[in-house]
Amino acid sequence: MLLASTFPQPHPLALVPFALMLLAIAFGPSLFHHAWERHYPKVAVALGSVSVAYYLFALHAGGRLLHAAHEYVSFIALIGSLFVVSGGIHIRVMGEAKPWTNCVFLFLGAVLANGIGTTGASMLLIRPWIRMNKYRVTAFHIVFFIFIVSNVGGCLTPIGDPPLFLGYLKGVPFWWVLKNCWQAWMLGIGFLIAVFYFVDRHNFLRAPREIREEETATESWKFDGLRNVFFLAVILGAVFVTQPDGLREAMMILAAAASYFCTPKSVHDANDFTFAPVREVAWVFLGIFATMTPALDFLQQHAASLGSVSRMQFFWLTGTLSAVLDNAPTYLAFLAVAFGIGGLNIDDPAQMAKFVAEHGPILVAISLAAVFFGAATYIGNGPNFMVKAVAQKAGVKTPGFVGYVLKFSLPVLGPLFVLVAILFFSRWRVF
Repeated sequence: MLLASTFPQPHPLALVPFALMLLAIAFGPSLFHHAWERHYPKVAVALGSVSVAYYLFALHAGGRLLHAAHEYVSFIALIGSLFVVSGGIHIRVMGEAKPWTNCVFLFLGAVLANGIGTTGASMLLIRPWIRMNKYRVTAFHIVFFIFIVSNVGGCLTPIGDPPLFLGYLKGVPFWWVLKNCWQAWMLGIGFLIAVFYFVDRHNFLRAPREIREEETATESWKFDGLRNVFFLAVILGAVFVTQPDGLREAMMILAAAASYFCTPKSVHDANDFTFAPVREVAWVFLGIFATMTPALDFLQQHAASLGSVSRMQFFWLTGTLSAVLDNAPTYLAFLAVAFGIGGLNIDDPAQMAKFVAEHGPILVAISLAAVFFGAATYIGNGPNFMVKAVAQKAGVKTPGFVGYVLKFSLPVLGPLFVLVAILFFSRWRVF
């Protein structure tokens, strides 16, 4: 990561393309559905080009663009390879899930997310999740899957969510997250599953009688394409490869290519596998990564001027921006701010050990905020948009950007965030 002092200092107007990109994602699919489907790559490229041109010709900061491009390539390599490999594993489900079965499934998905990442767990489980609820699947099934499996579930290990992995690469001990965040993980998962149970039970009771009276014993599971577990292991191993530059991404891409060509066509057909979801994510996040670069640099330059910042403030500031920026770079940005306020260098492993020992509660606040708030919008975390795309491809109606926030994030996640803030970071904290 670049040191804060080496970041360009963009003019506030440079943030306009990012704001327009967010507005396009928020309103394009709902107000201009068909036009958006045809032209969203052009919108992403056009707005991204404005930021790129500004950095090249006004700020003469080509190095910063290369840094952002490298982050984008790493992001897409991980997201894309996990998408391809998980698309080669077909979980056949017979029978209709009851509410308690759904709750167990979500809990196991949350646990699995810490072993294969929120992206891996999301892409592996979203299709069987839709199939096991095929007679009554609604928008809230997709949204709660995003909340639990694609975000909050991955809070226990650096593998679980990209922000935590970036912290691990900077020197945060591997098991530190588990030791310091498990209580918040239990609270978050318990809260969300409890809310989901009551909503899903209401949905279940409205289903036709023959579905409600179907015996759980009729449910059966069968796994096809398990050879892809090997390629999944290669991708996860590649995550820990840091040298030479590019080897990690090359290993991921090669594993994905091998998986794709080794997977029988019947398995891909059973999963209704296409590259459309990952293609949409690649284009949209190309625009996001390009236009959010000025926003992140502006934050780097001005956030430290806040002076002394409490753990509560770190939680809300990191969380709010993690919801509208990708949560991984936002995590690093506020971690750098915390180091700068303490007069420490984030790129010095010895100083990272000192920071963890002396400012652990601040690191907890930044970590929880990045992971939890990543669920607040479709663009807060990479898997969110992919789950939406897969669900839409399967014919499931999903909420738009604004509907997602107003109907689900604010009424469900809002109280959870307040509860976490009070119990962990306020003067009345109990943990």
